[in-house]
Amino acid sequence: MQFKSIDEIFVAFDQLKVLIIGDVMVDAYIWGAVERISPEAPVPVVRATKRDFRLGGAANVALNIQSLGAKPILCAVVGDDDNGKRFIERLQEKNISSECIVISSERPTTVKTRIMTTHQHVVRVDEETDKLLSKQEEENVWKQIKKVLPTADVVIFEDYDKGVISKNLIKKTVDLARNSSIPVVVDPKKRNFLSYKGVTLFKPNLKELKEGLKVDFEKNDQAEIERSVEMLTTKLSSEGSLITLSERGVYIQYGGQKHLIPAHVREISDVSGAGDTVISIAAIAVALNLSPFLIAALSNLGGGLVCEHIGVVPIEKQALLEEAKKHNWL
Repeated sequence: MQFKSIDEIFVAFDQLKVLIIGDVMVDAYIWGAVERISPEAPVPVVRATKRDFRLGGAANVALNIQSLGAKPILCAVVGDDDNGKRFIERLQEKNISSECIVISSERPTTVKTRIMTTHQHVVRVDEETDKLLSKQEEENVWKQIKKVLPTADVVIFEDYDKGVISKNLIKKTVDLARNSSIPVVVDPKKRNFLSYKGVTLFKPNLKELKEGLKVDFEKNDQAEIERSVEMLTTKLSSEGSLITLSERGVYIQYGGQKHLIPAHVREISDVSGAGDTVISIAAIAVALNLSPFLIAALSNLGGGLVCEHIGVVPIEKQALLEEAKKHNWL
């Protein structure tokens, strides 16, 4: 489809269904004030004034997809525990279906609790397991994927190395997607890094790229970045990669094109969740068959916008549209 304006592209977002497979979590926040140091140890005492529980991990990708106007279908696993119930409640509050969420009696719901004060992030406490799913749990997840994947316009793997995504699940899902002519985009972590064979677009950050390929170079060495991406594309037999480069922006090698898109100057408050926003925008852009330049430019723009907010928050579609319209990209 040829789009004549950025407005047309953003309207087209609303017609898409996006299947998100991966590790979900509860992002918990305790907000407070530090008024003294503990007499028990040289640590600050935070007087809690507010608590907040947000959808995190692959669920934050679902929130981003929803915020962009598309319909998210979330396939993941939570524990049969209070945090799992809280997670399902949050999904329902956000009008995101929990139909494809598998409840496990064998693992806890992942919770990341951040203790925040006015001026700083004091500490983070993680409750989680990273063991792989049991055979029965994986089969339950696969049943859900098999049921809903043919209805999707694009598939996202949101891998946080918490054990939901296995090599076997990747292969079966990618094979089904390719047979159905549905693109697959990936936000990888270390364990399964080179297992995503034959995907459409692979989106590691620079640190993940170097660790996954076991290479090392200076972060500003563009020639080495490009060589590494070519190596990665060959190893994965993928169609291309989108590499996030923090303050340097993003680099895309896809569809026979290469583009380095510089970051936009912003007042950065918190980088948490920026990768979730980038993969969400990239996936929707791939589903609409946008140009490699537009995929990278829109993703880069959205990732920067969410960094202006404290905590993990989804992109605001209208804010992204207004920013995108300032650029002569079409």
